[in-house]
Amino acid sequence: MPYTHNTIVKLQKSSPAQTEFYQAVEEVLDSLAPVLDEDSRFCKHSIIERMVEPERQIMFRIAWVDDSGTVQVNKGYRVEFNSALGPYKGGIRFHPSVNASIIKFLGFEQVLKNALTGLPLGGGKGGANFDPKGKSDGEIMRFCQAFMSELYRHIGPTTDVPAGDIGVGSREIGYMFGQYKKLTNRFEGVLTGKDLLWGGSLVRKEATGYGCVYFAEHMLEGNKDTLEGKECLVSGSGNVAIYTIEKLLELGAKPVTCSDSAGTIYQKSGIDVTSLKQVKEVEQGRLSDYAKRHPDAEYISRDNYPKDGHAVWRFAGQLAFPCATQNELTAADAKALLDNGCIAVCEGANMPCTADAADLLLQAKIAYAPGKAANAGGVATSQLEMAQNASMQHWSFAEVDQKLKDIMLGIYQRTRDTAAELEQPTNFILGANVAGFRRVADAMIQQGVV
Repeated sequence: MPYTHNTIVKLQKSSPAQTEFYQAVEEVLDSLAPVLDEDSRFCKHSIIERMVEPERQIMFRIAWVDDSGTVQVNKGYRVEFNSALGPYKGGIRFHPSVNASIIKFLGFEQVLKNALTGLPLGGGKGGANFDPKGKSDGEIMRFCQAFMSELYRHIGPTTDVPAGDIGVGSREIGYMFGQYKKLTNRFEGVLTGKDLLWGGSLVRKEATGYGCVYFAEHMLEGNKDTLEGKECLVSGSGNVAIYTIEKLLELGAKPVTCSDSAGTIYQKSGIDVTSLKQVKEVEQGRLSDYAKRHPDAEYISRDNYPKDGHAVWRFAGQLAFPCATQNELTAADAKALLDNGCIAVCEGANMPCTADAADLLLQAKIAYAPGKAANAGGVATSQLEMAQNASMQHWSFAEVDQKLKDIMLGIYQRTRDTAAELEQPTNFILGANVAGFRRVADAMIQQGVV
């Protein structure tokens, strides 16, 4: 469609060399052609041109001192993408790969993801090209304080409410919150993912993984199937992967893989989630340490991965849960999954399938849930944390978990119903993109040209 094509061409000129961002935008805009054709308001108000340009982009230097007394310099980002539905909401990522393209793709995805939840949330994302691995607590504290010394002036409980992401857990959130409180003299719900001692919410740590499994459960029920007894391939071993594995086990499935940056575990008998938590959450160790404790677990080093993809997707399994990072599942991986009898893919990470892989999964007409629908449980529970902070209440685990279940059911129904309305009932990428877009676009039109 010329309208969407021209928008992408303009974007490539205004934001050069941002390939991940183009990939995310193109995937969404390709879905919107039938909606743009049927409703002239979106073109009249230049909605897609406005949606692909962030409302605000902040880049800043972060200077801090390591344990040897050497000054280190990193680059920080906060992209406040769209506030039509509420305050900007999205995580902060600390990882060496962080750059403007990564942050903008994540922020753009966040806008539609947050819209899908039905909650009053805009979309944003932030981070820094800082690697917390191998750093002492003191170094991480000083870095977080330096990061927040710039970020604090751009955020607030009704403006922009960051959360954690890769490399940012409760420790990092704590250091950033402490610095924000010192600089502003305010104790308020400006960050989510806080410790339970000072304003955090139960289920927040588990929410993205649990929500991803709840979504998969709804997809299978829609196909008159269940999770019971299914062998599941899971990538990653951070919060999302660990709690995806935990909930799969709880609901009767058998997760048989997980991975980290150094290698992959395959355990035919099923991953021992208690042991995995001990290695990853307590000891901050590697999956090679897990393998030493489980003689029946096969460990595949990254050096032995197939050249065209990832070892984790080359085993037999009915369900796949990519929960690590963007573009981790290639077209060759998708073909391997389909050849091995995979019937559903549910994305726990953001854009973990390459464009070619996604095309193969759509063509196969298996149950395929994009991240903006399937992994929205994390941001949904962040909003529940915001609600508890605002009302100075603390809800039980069961209360929050039930609200999470209800939100994930609502996301599934919106996605399913929109895909069916557009006469492509197996295309949940289409359903999620259009359902999220309509909600944001209608709000933007009602609020005028701003």
